[in-house]
Amino acid sequence: MSLISIKKLLSTKPQSQEVMVNGWVKTFRSNRFIALNDGSTIKNIQCVVDFENFDENLIKSITTGAAIRVTGALVESMGRGQSVEIQVSDIFVHGSADPETYPIQPKKHSLEFLREKAHLRVRTNTFSAVMRVRAALAFAVHSYFQQNGFYYFHAPIITGSDAEGAGEMFRVTTLDAKNPPLNDDGAVNYKEDFFGKETNLTVSGQLEAEAYAMGLGKVYTFGPTFRAENSNTSRHLAEFWMIEPEMAFYNLDMNMDLAEDFIKWVLKYVLDNCQDDLRFLEQRLLDEEKSKPQTERSEMALLEKLRFVVDNNFKRVTYTEAIDILRNSKPNKKKKFEYVIDEWGADLQSEHERFLVEKHFKCPVILFDYPAKIKAFYMRLNEDEKTVRAMDVLFPGIGEIVGGSQREERFDVLKQKMADLDIPEEELWWYLELRKFGTAEHSGFGLGFERLVQFATGMGNIRDVIPFPRTPQNAEF
Repeated sequence: MSLISIKKLLSTKPQSQEVMVNGWVKTFRSNRFIALNDGSTIKNIQCVVDFENFDENLIKSITTGAAIRVTGALVESMGRGQSVEIQVSDIFVHGSADPETYPIQPKKHSLEFLREKAHLRVRTNTFSAVMRVRAALAFAVHSYFQQNGFYYFHAPIITGSDAEGAGEMFRVTTLDAKNPPLNDDGAVNYKEDFFGKETNLTVSGQLEAEAYAMGLGKVYTFGPTFRAENSNTSRHLAEFWMIEPEMAFYNLDMNMDLAEDFIKWVLKYVLDNCQDDLRFLEQRLLDEEKSKPQTERSEMALLEKLRFVVDNNFKRVTYTEAIDILRNSKPNKKKKFEYVIDEWGADLQSEHERFLVEKHFKCPVILFDYPAKIKAFYMRLNEDEKTVRAMDVLFPGIGEIVGGSQREERFDVLKQKMADLDIPEEELWWYLELRKFGTAEHSGFGLGFERLVQFATGMGNIRDVIPFPRTPQNAEF
């Protein structure tokens, strides 16, 4: 007899056939009813035990958290909430769980407590649902790009360049931390380091992806990135995953088309394939919001919010138009915004982005043509020489979820921008050289995968959508 998943078992027609299933005990009531879950679905299967047929010590070892194998007849369930159950004929205990010390008991646990038990929290309904949605989204990402002619590109994780120019990078070195080699001026001599130069963990695979797009046409990265930003907010991680497509011969309009189509496609995939988990997460969110003041509650339930994105065309608005809207808005005039908009050139905050999406346009928004001063050096300068061909996709409840641009393909313009920002040419000589040999317009964008998972699951803290979060002062697991 072969093992079968609980997900498959729950959709099997019961004919008293003998089945065998593994899983972890959620509850064991009255020494008779075992709720068993194997991670394949949010739903448990009920296993009915006649304890008189089993050894007393075996029954005592079947506690919450124990891993067991159950064999028995699959029959129609007489209880509410399930269509089938197993009449147990045999039980094998893989490993018991001490009921006095096992921390994941069948009760409500705070998310803060579960972060301290990150190795066990996936056994809760909330985290198993989140991680199944995360897995489905990852599959959808690869499926979309593979079906649309993109090649999966593995960008280097160790790099000598700072793509974002922010300087918040983790150093990679083999030098002795207590006694590093020094130059005559007392600075660390990185020529004696493993790579012969100062290197770091990457913050983005974009620059290298651009190089490969200029030979393969369309590529995408989907890998880990790192940022040494000392931030403890609910939106930041030190280690996170980035999705970064890069396309040769794409202008900004084509880039915006792709971003909208991609996001709608992957969210529709989880709507079509993760209904049980999404319904559970939606109810969890509704229950959580009952304790909040009315003014702080979400206007849309989780499934409604996902359909809001999938079913609506994204409104495209220039940064300049957005600033005029925000400057003249009631929250701005009444100084309800934490960051009041006074003039053109302001860097928009999440509160401004959410106002545009949720209150003004009532649909997802793509802002484009941002001031050059608040955007990265590699974005194409517009003819006005004040703005660049940048675009951000804004979502309800979260603000910016995608950032991208048409890249600067003109050698002289890029060289001058690097000089203006004191970016050494010797660090990015190869990136400049791409503009000398067969240069062409090209574009791309970046999407933080955890932000996408956060949006799709309704989780309020980004630490709860990655298996083992890495944040300041926290690398426990």
